[in-house]
Formats: sequence, C-alpha cells, structure tokens
Amino acid sequence: MNAPLPRLTTLAHGGGCGCKLAPSVLQDLLANQPAAAPFRQLLVGVETGDDAAVWQVDESTCIVATTDFFMPVVDDPFDFGRIAATNAISDVYAMGAKPIMALAILGMPLNKVSIEDVRKIIAGGNAVCATAGIPVAGGHSIDAPEPIYGLAVIGLCRPEHVRRNAGARPGDALILTKAIGVGVYSAAIKNGELSGEGYAEMLASTTQLNRIGGDLSGDDAVHGITDVTGFGLLGHALEMARGSGLTVTLKAGDVPLFTQAAQFSQSGRVTGASTRNWASYSAAIRLPDNFPDWQRNLLVDPQTSGGLLISCAADKAETLLDTIRRAGYSAARIVGHTEAGPAEVRVTA
Repeated sequence: MNAPLPRLTTLAHGGGCGCKLAPSVLQDLLANQPAAAPFRQLLVGVETGDDAAVWQVDESTCIVATTDFFMPVVDDPFDFGRIAATNAISDVYAMGAKPIMALAILGMPLNKVSIEDVRKIIAGGNAVCATAGIPVAGGHSIDAPEPIYGLAVIGLCRPEHVRRNAGARPGDALILTKAIGVGVYSAAIKNGELSGEGYAEMLASTTQLNRIGGDLSGDDAVHGITDVTGFGLLGHALEMARGSGLTVTLKAGDVPLFTQAAQFSQSGRVTGASTRNWASYSAAIRLPDNFPDWQRNLLVDPQTSGGLLISCAADKAETLLDTIRRAGYSAARIVGHTEAGPAEVRVTA
C-alpha cells in the first residue's frame, strides 16, 4: 500500500502572502534598476510599490496588469486554488479597474502532490475566475520543489478611474474592508489548532473578491486604494504614506480582527513573516508607549487575500462605509485618517 501523501502546507517553507520577500529586501533588490519613466503611456510602474502596472492605451482606456502566486496557506487543494486566485485578482480591483482575463501560474512537485489534487487546485482558481466573470485563457506550469499556484491578471479602466496607493490626501479618512488575522490563523492551521468555525471564517474572507475597488473607482470622493496583503496593515499603510507624502494615523482599537486572532496572537501563534515585516519598516512606525506586542503583531500580520485600504474624503466616509457594507463587506471599518506630515504611520490605541 502506498504511503499517504503529505499535507499541502507541510510541503512549503511558507504559505500565502507570508512567502513574500520582506519589504526591506524587496527595496534592496529594486534599487538601481533602470527607471520606466521614458515610457509616456506607463501611468503606474514600480515607483511607489503599487498593486499593479497601468498602461494607457488611448484617451478612454487603460490596461492594468499584475501577477501574484504563492505556496499553500491551507491543506485543501480546491480552497488553496480559490484563495490564490482571489488574491491575484485583488490587485486589479485595488487599482480601480475590472478584470477581463487571467493566465494561470503553476509549479508542482508531482512526486509529492497527486494529479487529482493538482486538478482541484486549478479547479478552485477557475471557479473564482468564473465568479469574477473572467476566463483563465492560458498559463504556464513547471515541475517545482514546492507547490506554487497563482494568476497573471489583466484588467481595464478609464484613466480617470485609476486609484493608486499614492493618491491619498491630507485629511482623508481610511476605511479597511476586511478583518485582520490570516497570518495567525494560517500558523494555527499548521499546528492543527484552528477550529472548523475559524477555518470557515478565514475562507469566507480570503475568497471574497475585492470587486468593491472597481465599483468605487468612479467616485471622486475615493482618492487612493491599496490592498492589504503580505506586508501587513502597517506595511501597506506605510506604502500609502510614502507614496502620498503624508502621515497615516491608525487607531488600533478600530481595526477589525478575526474572532480568534487576538487569542492566537497573545499565545504566540504568529508567523515568521510578521517578524520580518516589523524588522523591515519599524523605523517609520510610531507606536504608543507600552503598546502590547500581541497587538503590534496583528498590525504586521501578513494577510493573504486581505481587504482594501481606502483613502477617501472625510465628509463622505460614513456614506462610503455604508455602501461597502451593503456590498457584502460586513467587517469594514473606518480605521484612521491621513494628515500633512512626515511619511510615516502613527498608531493610537
């Protein structure tokens, strides 16, 4: 009798967006690379660490392009495919665009993962793309030492609807559309400690498409958008602060959390990526005195297929929040504001 194949999460040294290179490492890698500035039609490149590239085709059309892939964050292959696809498509929504098609990216150790399970991973991704109303029009696969799956996604929008992480304005309110805690939940999964209810909570969040970004991009009150993924809430808020040249203030007590996130963080169930995140950008973060480590760990917790951080006119924030919640993002909260000042993130209790 053949030995049972190992769990998906045991085949990878990291999982989900926690696999991303630390922000400081990425910064070093991109330093001294040739600038893309000579390309007049490239509206968004790598200059502010935005979610996708944007190329203007004509007066009314922009192409938005992104790619995202990672190793398993869960053991169920169909769910892994769904989460990875939802996460990849999110980058297009975060730019204010709507996706039109995707290409699959697949790397599998076929001696460790069954053909049937690989088919389930692909089927999970296809199911999410069908929900988004786009085809998986092709892709590429390799034999790899660790399981990898994701998508390259293409979207379209009008030039005036592009929403960047660098678009925030002083005095804006900040709305977060999903709860935080994917990283600590994934650590609990690896240790066999996450309940069925906790798994269902995480899956519902990580497979919810961020299509609200594309829906809101035509609203002049929405100034900037980014999605919160592997660098954690503090890391992506800092990218917004640096790109926009202002100070972001987050109220920690208003940040929505998964039901068991605080409990897991308090008991030390954090990922290595949270430690790398904090080491990478802590010099630009201002915390209150005696701020608890467990709470800080959640603010740097790597999110896989996390929510959108939306910077909007303060006087329209409650109306926009109501629109977002009615669209199905029940965890959405106003979590802070922006102001003129140094490019840093300040946290209040």
